[in-house]
Amino acid sequence: LTSKKKIVLERFETPSQHVKELVLDNCRSNEGKIEGLTDEFEELEFLSTINVGLTSVGNLPKLTKLKKLELSDNRISGGLDVLAEKCPNLTHLNLSGNKIKDLSTIEPLKKLDNLRSLDLFNCEVTNLSDYRDSLFKLLPLLTYLDGYDRKDKEAPDSDTEICVEGPDDDDEEDEDDEDEEDEEEVAAVEGEEDDEDEDEEEEEEEEDGEEEEEDISGEEEEDEEDFNDGEIDEEEDEEELDARGQKRKREAEEEEEEEAGEEDD
Repeated sequence: LTSKKKIVLERFETPSQHVKELVLDNCRSNEGKIEGLTDEFEELEFLSTINVGLTSVGNLPKLTKLKKLELSDNRISGGLDVLAEKCPNLTHLNLSGNKIKDLSTIEPLKKLDNLRSLDLFNCEVTNLSDYRDSLFKLLPLLTYLDGYDRKDKEAPDSDTEICVEGPDDDDEEDEDDEDEEDEEEVAAVEGEEDDEDEDEEEEEEEEDGEEEEEDISGEEEEDEEDFNDGEIDEEEDEEELDARGQKRKREAEEEEEEEAGEEDD
């Protein structure tokens, strides 16, 4: 895949002047030139051209807003002085795996006032005695060399840009405020959910109470009906007994009358 076609794919429908990142790794350069990469990419901040066959950076367009440049695994051996003119705001430069042999080749990087991270892994220059001390003396503004600072403390993240003026306190405060707002929103949502759960529990308890009251009232009504039925039965029994008693009385009186009649005869 040529670099020109790769740029078209990377851009998609974004105009060149709005593109901020380009990754052209493993594309074929044309005689050390990256076809399709022009100074129209005026907003470009990150450019990666790993293993594209570059022998020089002389053909790079002017990219004044470029901050991070990946040039590892190419065949660059010098000519770094043009970077100060074409990419004056570089903060990260990766030259690992190139043909850089001595400190004089790196000396032009002193003109890059914002350069804070430089990688030279697998370059012959790293085999020099006192390589690290010499490099930090040569580039006194450099913070990280090959991923470590002067005290051999590892960089927090090789992909994280180092702010030249340090972090903005206002930005940190804004982030804290956003975190607090997020926490408040989460708490509010959880509070609403708890209230809904409590309301549901209260409704369920009320429904259960109503059902119990209905059961109790039903039982009371049944007891009253049974009691009333019992009273009716008792009244019927009393009436039946009275009727029987009167019948027997009449029968006895009739018998007495018949006996009296027989005696008179």
